[in-house]
Amino acid sequence: MRRRGTRAGSISIYCANEALKDSGLSLDSLVKDRTGIYLGITEHGNVETENEIYELHENKLDASLWSHHHNPRTVANAPAGEVSLNMGITGPAYTIGAACAAGNIGIIHGMQMLQLNEVDLALAGGVSESTGTFGIFAGFKSQGALGSHDDPTKASRPLDVTRNGIVVSEGGAIFVLERLEDALKRGANIYGEIAGYHVNSDAVDFVLPDTQRQIQCINAALAKAKITANDVDIVNLHATGTISGDDNECEAVKLIFGQVENTYINCTKGFIGHAMGAAGALELAGNLPSFTDNRIHSCKYIENVDPKCSLKNLVNGDPVEKKVNFILSNSFGMLGINSVLIVKKYREEIFCEEAENWTLRP
Repeated sequence: MRRRGTRAGSISIYCANEALKDSGLSLDSLVKDRTGIYLGITEHGNVETENEIYELHENKLDASLWSHHHNPRTVANAPAGEVSLNMGITGPAYTIGAACAAGNIGIIHGMQMLQLNEVDLALAGGVSESTGTFGIFAGFKSQGALGSHDDPTKASRPLDVTRNGIVVSEGGAIFVLERLEDALKRGANIYGEIAGYHVNSDAVDFVLPDTQRQIQCINAALAKAKITANDVDIVNLHATGTISGDDNECEAVKLIFGQVENTYINCTKGFIGHAMGAAGALELAGNLPSFTDNRIHSCKYIENVDPKCSLKNLVNGDPVEKKVNFILSNSFGMLGINSVLIVKKYREEIFCEEAENWTLRP
């Protein structure tokens, strides 16, 4: 498939197959027309188009060199469609374009399709091939938003007073989603349960974030999860490393979580850069182990925390040892798209005959 397909498609195929293997399900066991593929993306087709244009430029605009695979490579649904072709899945397979909120929204959409009984199993998450395109680097550079440092390992430094922009990365993270009763019936290893979510829009600017809409998004997700701010153990910040983006998000988080004792704050992009449409899904995957090891991972060490980004219980240095029951993950994107996803630790229900009621096993 690689010679006909795309870089993002290759990442998607790998992640989908690994997710299915990890779930304990076999491809043969799937009811393929009741399986959906929902992948969040920031952009798609840029890599293929730029490569084709480069070939034209280098060969005196000889259009005969333009690949006849160009159109299927560049349609927006290509990453999900390539997974469908590779795995023979005949249910719905499409992408959700939601800028840098897309990783969260792919998961949210997969959950909604299960709730609507459109599918019985969803492969959901986000994917990005951003490092393969010149345009995204040039675009961020022209915005003054491309991160840099004399030491490349320090170029991505969200919340630091010296931060100067985004470090573009790529990758993918895909989860197997199913209804709880189905997972229990087959004895699945349950990493967590989706407890709440929300998606909204700023309607303010093409790139500048809006604190009030972010506050609304977080509060709406908490309401859907039927929990308070103090119930949240981890808030994983979107924290891209831009000045305004980090400032605005930290202001929103301070207003909601600034007075609570239980909640700890971390961010992931200092380690992995900004994987655009895959970011939310990758960062959730990075925090889920906290449910089992009861450790909250630190930000990549921030040498000088910006006073505007100084947050109570910011994990900066050693991991924090703590029992974790709820993780809240922010993902925000261009054109003002905001997403918040809350995942809770699965606790097994045990029926106690003596008390004649249901209890929860921690």
